[in-house]
Amino acid sequence: MKVVISAGGTGGHIYPALAIVNKIKEKEPNSEFLYIGTHNRMEKDIVPKYNIPFKSIEIYGFNRRNLLKNFKTIKCILKAKRDCKKMIKEFNPDIVIGVGGYVTYPVITSAHSLGIKTFIHEQNSVAGKANLSLANYVDLIGVSFKSSINEFPKEKTIFTGNPCSEDAVKKTPMEKTEFGIPKNKKLVLFVMGSLGSSKVNEFLTNTMTLFNNKDYEILYVTGKNDYEEINKMKFPKNVHIVPYIENMTRIMKNTDLIVTRAGASTLSEIIALDLPSILIPSPYVPNNHQYKNAIDLVDANAAILVEEKDLKGDILVRKIDEVINDERKIKLMKSNLKSFKVPNSASLIYDNIKKLIDRK
Repeated sequence: MKVVISAGGTGGHIYPALAIVNKIKEKEPNSEFLYIGTHNRMEKDIVPKYNIPFKSIEIYGFNRRNLLKNFKTIKCILKAKRDCKKMIKEFNPDIVIGVGGYVTYPVITSAHSLGIKTFIHEQNSVAGKANLSLANYVDLIGVSFKSSINEFPKEKTIFTGNPCSEDAVKKTPMEKTEFGIPKNKKLVLFVMGSLGSSKVNEFLTNTMTLFNNKDYEILYVTGKNDYEEINKMKFPKNVHIVPYIENMTRIMKNTDLIVTRAGASTLSEIIALDLPSILIPSPYVPNNHQYKNAIDLVDANAAILVEEKDLKGDILVRKIDEVINDERKIKLMKSNLKSFKVPNSASLIYDNIKKLIDRK
């Protein structure tokens, strides 16, 4: 199989794209890939590490505050479409896949104009603008949440779940002892993304002293930006501080409760691992999509929601104690997560892509 794949801007788009690539490689080891991404975002650094041929285009999202900047954006889109058309023609793929981010727009529309089969995947419960604008151009659409099916043409939309979930299940667990945490102690994992969140970190550092003498351990992933300052502070013995954990899913497998943002990839891993969670959605993302992602789980009693604006006093300590010390609540959350689970998400995407290619 020859595949052009595109996704950009955030790990929430890039890692599901890589999960799809991994599944295609597993099923068809002789497959060839070309990844088209932006020239100045995360994918340019991440993708080449996986030995996937990478080409970049200059493209930007539309600027709502400074409309004059959009003239440059339109000019870039037109040039990007010409560049993508040339790249796709030269590569001659069987299918072109878009996994979110504005970079996918010129890639998918160029493929459509060349008569090549196309598939896009939406990770969030609220569809992104790029995917919504592409819905009428593509042959098939996959969604991670059942609630977002109605945002796309029903006749070509399928519920696939998030392909990151299948990768999560396969990961080898990381021992708690690697962080100085006894095996017999319950673990609460705090993580707010690879860079962290300064506002949330400010609240958390003031909260950590309240975990003194608790019968569970805290593993606090600060993010790289704030680690040096936070690591100078004094915390109770049961609070362990790290800047970042490579392959976070591995320690999630030995975690009893996670306190985290509500990005699509993180939620897919929470669902895949039946991991009880307290979700603090980022209010700084387009269309408030993290809140809407979280609400899907919260409404099903599969997670607990605390909004960033409500982070005051001992709210997190109380919420954690309510969950971690109540086996019935833990069991209920784990059980309710199962209704969101698609254990074979990447395989399901592969099977449908294969059918699409074979369709005459």
